[in-house]
Amino acid sequence: MLCYIYIATEMTVTEPSTIPWLLLIFSLPTKSASQRVAIWRKLQRYGMLALRSAGHVLPNTAANQERMEWLATAIRTYKGQATVVQVQGFDDLPSEHLKQLFVEARSRDYQKLLHEAKRVLALSPSRRPGGRLNRIRRRFLELQDIDFFDNPLRGKIEKLLAQADESETAISDRKSRKKSGQYVNRLWITRPRPGIDRVSSAWLIRCFIDPKARFVFGAEPGAHPDAIPFDMFCEQGFGHRGEDCTFETLCKQFSIREKGVKRIAQIIHDADLGDEKFGRPEGLGLDKVLKGWAKQDLPDDELLQRGMDLIEGLYESLT
Repeated sequence: MLCYIYIATEMTVTEPSTIPWLLLIFSLPTKSASQRVAIWRKLQRYGMLALRSAGHVLPNTAANQERMEWLATAIRTYKGQATVVQVQGFDDLPSEHLKQLFVEARSRDYQKLLHEAKRVLALSPSRRPGGRLNRIRRRFLELQDIDFFDNPLRGKIEKLLAQADESETAISDRKSRKKSGQYVNRLWITRPRPGIDRVSSAWLIRCFIDPKARFVFGAEPGAHPDAIPFDMFCEQGFGHRGEDCTFETLCKQFSIREKGVKRIAQIIHDADLGDEKFGRPEGLGLDKVLKGWAKQDLPDDELLQRGMDLIEGLYESLT
């Protein structure tokens, strides 16, 4: 009779430690100059660190992995080659030193932004370029998104922007008292499915008239009696006056004479009224983009925000 003896041995299975880094290695055809520039801009936007040996590295997070995979796919579409690798470590680059390189990279970005913010805030409020602080705030949010190791300069910019907010609030309060609160911290109403005149007017309102403006949509101003109508078929508020589109009406009403805004006013006029008064065809392309987005059944508020971002990009290119 045979006896089988089983010896049970307890075995401990340890989970593999988290792999801390992601590495993107890629190559593009030598003739793809424009595609190289597009990829380079994405590398900068995602905060990737270029290694001296080869490749670009990021901390291993779900968001960063998605970005790298997306970028690798784009590179392959350009007939290039790309590989995303999870890396435990680099023999010639200790993790602490690698982290420090990321901190130094963000320090350069933050220093540049800090210098720009100080230069703008040193001017009197009446002389500050319109919309510049808003662009600084947006850039700060972009940098925060790729500040993986809590750069100490972040706090300095936060403090500076907080002071700017307090200053703007004080200025808004003074304007509010001066104008009896008529156009400050208000609700503004316009027609649904905003087109080029309405999105550009909303951008102008937010950047130059009422920084905390809120927008709603409706066919009748009476639906929101406390709101200021713009580009609506009514006598109240601001709309087309004479040969002017709504954007031009707002510029004249609020004495906005900034050079970039004047150029945008000409572009919007020609695109909205189609009379070629200023010979500025650029707005026709913007108008087609807005109409294309409208066909995607985007909500009105998203359509408005996209349009405002589009105008902000136009303004940036003109200043």
